[in-house]
Amino acid sequence: MEFSPIRGIAIDDEPLAVDIIDNFCRRNGSITLTTFTDPEEGLRAIKTQKPDIVFLDIEMENISGLDIAAQLPPDTCFIFTTAYLNYALDGFNLDAVDYLHKPFSFDRFQTAVSRAMRRIEGNRHRGLTESIIVKQEYNNVSIQLNTILYIEAMEGYSKIYKENDNTIITRMVLKNMASVLPGDNFLRVHRSFIVAVNKIKSFTKQEINLTNGVTLPVGRQYSDEIMNFLMKK
Repeated sequence: MEFSPIRGIAIDDEPLAVDIIDNFCRRNGSITLTTFTDPEEGLRAIKTQKPDIVFLDIEMENISGLDIAAQLPPDTCFIFTTAYLNYALDGFNLDAVDYLHKPFSFDRFQTAVSRAMRRIEGNRHRGLTESIIVKQEYNNVSIQLNTILYIEAMEGYSKIYKENDNTIITRMVLKNMASVLPGDNFLRVHRSFIVAVNKIKSFTKQEINLTNGVTLPVGRQYSDEIMNFLMKK
């Protein structure tokens, strides 16, 4: 089974421990990893970057990995990496993908990552096949997310451009549209546009080209965030 590249964060207050995870991720080849030895800094990064997977030590200074796990964004897969066996039940209750007991081998690491990747791909697939309900005139219309190309702001409305040249105009402003769309699948690129990430063919800091041939501008205030997000995809 093939997996798409995924973004990860590792948090452990022991530098050697994060170095081992980083080395294993490089050997795996599917994970772009950022490491943190400061748990508070790592937690802030998780909340802003929303990685696909988190490797998390449990017993750290000032904060427990259990507390961090409880604050993770929805659908974040996480794997506990700890020298202590007595937290296995806590890991299960928090829905950890796996529980790696230090020192763990690369083969054991691979087993845990494979489990995580299956869950990540399932989350991505579910996000692309879900629907949203919008109001069009006096009717409620269901739109499958994987049919949306991009959304344009109009005066008090939003215009949803779908595949096969279909469009829907809804009385929902773009800001509210952004709040109901999954953040991993849709990206605000301009004050007037939201695009479906999987419909992007190419991009620069100035414009985005979609798979249907449409080119949209990138707003200056969004360009750095967009580049950081898409370069990690």
